[in-house]
Amino acid sequence: MQIADTRRHCRCWFSSGESHFASFGLFLRLKRLEEALGVALFVRQARGVSLTAAGNVMLEPVRHCVARHEQMHADLSPYALGLTTHLTFFANNVVNFHLPDDLARFFAARPSVRITLEERLGTDIIVAVLQGRADLGVVAVDSDHPDLEFPPYREDRFVVVAPSESRLARRGAVRFTECFGEPWICQQNGSALHTYLMSQAAALGGGLDVRVQVASFDAVLRLVASGAGISIVPGSAIGKRKPGNVTVVELKEPWAARHHRVCFRKGALVGNRHRVDLVETLCGPRGVARVAAGR
Repeated sequence: MQIADTRRHCRCWFSSGESHFASFGLFLRLKRLEEALGVALFVRQARGVSLTAAGNVMLEPVRHCVARHEQMHADLSPYALGLTTHLTFFANNVVNFHLPDDLARFFAARPSVRITLEERLGTDIIVAVLQGRADLGVVAVDSDHPDLEFPPYREDRFVVVAPSESRLARRGAVRFTECFGEPWICQQNGSALHTYLMSQAAALGGGLDVRVQVASFDAVLRLVASGAGISIVPGSAIGKRKPGNVTVVELKEPWAARHHRVCFRKGALVGNRHRVDLVETLCGPRGVARVAAGR
């Protein structure tokens, strides 16, 4: 990876004895790697080493392995510090607006807890919680599961945001299909909202003309304000950040209403004070009492 990242030949031979032996050991390890794989990975030249075509093919899997290794160290670091409480929390796009403030309140009361927070699709979250890969989740699904609890978390609604001079901005409300002919500003591939909108469009036999994909709702709103296109965002993502040239239009779809709920396995709160505190922070004391009462 270092050879590739520097994008220049790496000098591996030095004149001093200790450096020479160190680089010779590196040379042997690289040679053994090539022998084990049965392919040449490096081009050796007088002034250094570079990657072959096969070496470049191997580069991305190696990066992935290193990233997983670093994530493992990050996950284990609380245990090394003697902080043994770690929660894995998967959520939909509420990670971008509601959750930060709620988690800040939780950490103020429980500074020893560490949380791995990931944005996922609703179905993926439910499966992860059922399989024990996540302790808790936040989903916007109306159906229940016999092995899970779903105390209510937040209410929200998808809305269309359009440039104020556009034809959609003059409408009081629109259907999703009426937006198909417009250029779209979307979040990046893999985000929960982008995947959800694409699946809804496909179910209606249409598609979205995506002009550009960006990482944040702020960037989406700025591009809509510039006239570059329209978008669909959660109403709570707008707040006080709405630029002057953006009009919010009601989305007339049954799935526009978003009933966010925390989900966790039945019995998961028993004897686990930190999980109880987190659910209570998110749902309030009534949410925990509702679970305890079996409602």
